[in-house]
Amino acid sequence: MKKILPVAATVAAVLVAGVAYQSFSGATDSTSVTSFAAQAQDGAAADADLSLVQEMTLGNPDAAVTVIEYASFTCPHCRTFHEGPFQKLKADYIDTDKINFVYREVYFDRPSLWAGMVARCGGPLRYFGISSLIYDQQDEWARGEPAEIAASLRRIGKTAGLSDEQLDACMQDADKAQALVATYEKNAAADNITATPSFVIDGETMKNMSYEEMSKILDEKLGE
Repeated sequence: MKKILPVAATVAAVLVAGVAYQSFSGATDSTSVTSFAAQAQDGAAADADLSLVQEMTLGNPDAAVTVIEYASFTCPHCRTFHEGPFQKLKADYIDTDKINFVYREVYFDRPSLWAGMVARCGGPLRYFGISSLIYDQQDEWARGEPAEIAASLRRIGKTAGLSDEQLDACMQDADKAQALVATYEKNAAADNITATPSFVIDGETMKNMSYEEMSKILDEKLGE
């Protein structure tokens, strides 16, 4: 489980194909997160247009039980969840319309933010497919220099069928980046999220758990 440090708000320009962006540390340790936060404290939460951020959901929006996952694309434990327990959750509860599933991104650093921007670039219909590619290739893209990370994320986007023009527009959208970070901070504070992955099941925040534990909780709530 990866612990979350506060990430403040204003987000700088994003590098795409010849467009320069501010340098940052590609690591996801506490030093890089603190550095990211220190460079981003300009009160963006107050200025951001949160309407730019769409909630990403699967399953039955009218289900009696809602599961919210908070996860970061640069978090190895989140990748482990998506490679294993999430597949069972999807088959047993999401695809069967037993629950409403909401995925919320956590931003430890700029690479995780850029990954979120690429995942969202294809809209809600492509979001979870692109997210799967990002998690599957986490070891390949989430390291190296900024230009290398951006290029790797672009390759994933293009594999998913996005055009260069789409990726350029998405990764250079500073207003959207600002709104994403502000939305993350607002939601994480409201749900008391301190680590990833974390889950909010019918309003109750819970830490990472085995699929068996989650399934037991869901069955109990569905039986109420």
